[in-house]
Amino acid sequence: MDFNGGDQTPNRSDHSPDHLPSLISSSNCFPITLKFVDVCYKVKIDNKSQYRDCLFGHKDKPGQEEQERTILHGITGMASSGEILAILGPSGSGKSTLLNALAGRLNRKHQGTVRANGRALTKTVLRRTGFVPQDDVLYPHLTVRETLVFCALLRLPRTLSKKEKVSAAESVISELGLHKCKNTIIGNTFVRGVSGGERKRVSIAHEVLMNPSLLILDEPTSGLDSTAAHRLLSTLGSLALKGKTIVTSIHQPSSQVYQMLDSVLVLCDGRCLYFGKGSEAINYFGSIGFAPAFPMNPADFLLDLANGMSPFPTF
Repeated sequence: MDFNGGDQTPNRSDHSPDHLPSLISSSNCFPITLKFVDVCYKVKIDNKSQYRDCLFGHKDKPGQEEQERTILHGITGMASSGEILAILGPSGSGKSTLLNALAGRLNRKHQGTVRANGRALTKTVLRRTGFVPQDDVLYPHLTVRETLVFCALLRLPRTLSKKEKVSAAESVISELGLHKCKNTIIGNTFVRGVSGGERKRVSIAHEVLMNPSLLILDEPTSGLDSTAAHRLLSTLGSLALKGKTIVTSIHQPSSQVYQMLDSVLVLCDGRCLYFGKGSEAINYFGSIGFAPAFPMNPADFLLDLANGMSPFPTF
């Protein structure tokens, strides 16, 4: 597929307020199929320290100042349009590093290939990619509406008028279910504001405002209870139904959240334990002798396997 067709600037008349909601949240999303093959990533660790000799009384041997550590070991997978790919694994397993590699945000070049619709990640593809980091970076004293209007004024094309950009922000507020708290300030640790789930939806709204075809999220359910996490995944599911490709990392999903996932990739120490449909994970591990002793949340079972807490296989 050719990505260049989406870069043509539409006519001014196409951006009228009546057509703006369909422009921002249109179901006719440009489909992107993301494939990554043998993705490896290594970092160099500098062991030199000016206080090392004083504290430990020894010096590094020549040539041992830098060591190389492998974060990802040949990860392969695929995320299709209209589906949610969830990356599971314990802390330190490489989930955030893999998401940054898929979004083209790594400082160092990784090995392996990451392709969208069979092509490399060009600037055109990256402009169609939205990235939601784990930590919400929002102005605590602005309301939800002021935050999204400010974002719309900065990020939407100059061909749109101020009234049209405000209308775009209003349509995203309605789409993500933020209309009840749109006049509430964001808040932070010291200032009371919206809830954690609402704050996370505001961060997602930042990217949805640009109508991305690929949306990558780093642990959007962290710090949320099971009900808020389920509502957030329901929002992502509604975006996926409009043709968007959703890739997200989830630390410990509930059974309800797990059932909403189309594909699952399980990481352990930077290695892939499983990639496939979430509904088939239990049967796969059962076929090789790893089966839960009693009915349990599939996500908990997969995390137990990744942490090495599963029983020995019985054939």
